[in-house]
Amino acid sequence: MAARRDNRNLRIAVIGCGHWGKNHVRIFSSTPGVTLAAVVDPDARRRRAALGGPRDVTQYRDTNALLAGEQLDAAIVATPAAAHYQPAAACLRAGLDVLVEKPLCARVADCRRLLALAKRHGRVLMAGHTFMYNPAVQKVKELLRTGACGKIYYLKARRTHLGLVREDVNAVWDLAPHDVYMFNHFLEAEPTQVTAIGGRYLSRKRADAAFINLKYPRGVIGNIIVSWADSNKERIVEIVGSRARILFDDLNTLEPVRIFEKGIAAHIHAGTSFGEFKYSLRDGDIISPQIRMSEPLKAMCDHFVECVRTRSRPLSDGRQGMAVVRVLSLIEKRLGGGR
Repeated sequence: MAARRDNRNLRIAVIGCGHWGKNHVRIFSSTPGVTLAAVVDPDARRRRAALGGPRDVTQYRDTNALLAGEQLDAAIVATPAAAHYQPAAACLRAGLDVLVEKPLCARVADCRRLLALAKRHGRVLMAGHTFMYNPAVQKVKELLRTGACGKIYYLKARRTHLGLVREDVNAVWDLAPHDVYMFNHFLEAEPTQVTAIGGRYLSRKRADAAFINLKYPRGVIGNIIVSWADSNKERIVEIVGSRARILFDDLNTLEPVRIFEKGIAAHIHAGTSFGEFKYSLRDGDIISPQIRMSEPLKAMCDHFVECVRTRSRPLSDGRQGMAVVRVLSLIEKRLGGGR
């Protein structure tokens, strides 16, 4: 794909003016080199609330009207998760580059279709996994790349809170995409085995709590707990290895990442014919690296604009988005449906 060589403003539309959509409206309204040309939502009140007052931004009720009425370069799809495919596919067919909020789609087959459309039309397709652009997550990835954790044994994640119950998806589709993506990103692999059990305490329609186990290559395991019914709000990811345990706490604004330089490793002792295991303990410091925090969503949107202009592959591209949906779909099967 050839790079865009003109310096004109990119004309971008935001489709969906709910919780995430209004944040995209805020960011693209003030992004240099970008014109927020239009917003789309069937609810006029949501459109007005997202815009925050009179603006020179055209409002539409649906995507078809948008594509018929505007000359655009790109679109942001921030509709409810189950409604991602249709507007994203329509925009790709119209020759637009597209950023789709997480999860990419509600079905793996729809993800494949979007990937095929993006390839056929030479368009950028980006999945909105904001943690990829979180400076604390980037620091954890850097630490793992340099071997600070040693051999990785397992990963743990807890993403819980009380309330904010969604009607369009269950707690897994709402909360687990973040942790599945981070696990895949940290390990540079996809799970080979998925098991899960869930509970429906607030509604019979969908699971509002789930305990998820993932098995990755080289014997690494991952555990994720998600819940809408837990009074203890947590946003924690831990990586346990032979040299250290790394903790990422998204709610800790002062020390989001801590390294506990304590670990245990087994070594085979060659002094016997059958071999014996010896265990070496490591006890060191607790380190809190300095991290300059910034808004991940803003960084993600800036990266999308860069990819549109340079025709480069996004850090969180459509294939990575599909990998997350594949895992979520397997979890849903283990839970017995009820997205």
